[in-house]
Amino acid sequence: MEYQQAAQWAAQHLESYRKDPSGWSGCKRSNNITISWRPSNVFRGNLYRAEGILAAKPKNVLKCIMPETGGLREKWDDNVTKLAVVESINSNVCVLRTTTPSVLMNMISPREFLDVVLVQENEDGSKMTAATNVEHHLSPPQPNYVRGLNFPCGCFLIPVPGDPNKTHLLSFFQTDLGGSLPQKIIESFFPRSITGFYGNLANAAVTLVA
Repeated sequence: MEYQQAAQWAAQHLESYRKDPSGWSGCKRSNNITISWRPSNVFRGNLYRAEGILAAKPKNVLKCIMPETGGLREKWDDNVTKLAVVESINSNVCVLRTTTPSVLMNMISPREFLDVVLVQENEDGSKMTAATNVEHHLSPPQPNYVRGLNFPCGCFLIPVPGDPNKTHLLSFFQTDLGGSLPQKIIESFFPRSITGFYGNLANAAVTLVA
């Protein structure tokens, strides 16, 4: 699948997830964040849905999650060690390599992910990122990392009516971490990781963006 097509494919999946309220279960609430999940329809794992209100403008939140080499996300996201744009397809689409640290007392070793990422503004005024796994000849799997796979995932940055200084952040995550991890480790990792993502992003959008 060509990169632009893959990016649009991911975006279409996110739009369908956003519009479909059925099948979500296991709802968890923590620090004003709601997390739920359901079986994924694109891989053998779960699709996670998270949402919450961030006390920051949508444009500032977006700056913190932009797919950029050495971008702000390296500064605030505990689950990211390095970002590198492998190829810019156009002004809205790029191929991005992300590396992650070991977590859960080294039970999950460092991972690398290679994704095509789309950033766009929607007709309803929301901003959107969408990503999915791809391959690229300039970024083969590296020996010191396990190659993980992201399936259609990303964020909707939705303006809060009457309060331009807040963002309704709706996110979807579905990741195959690779390796042979027990299901219990995976199920304990993702909700905790998503909660940390929201808290750190909320802080970064205020402290790191002028």
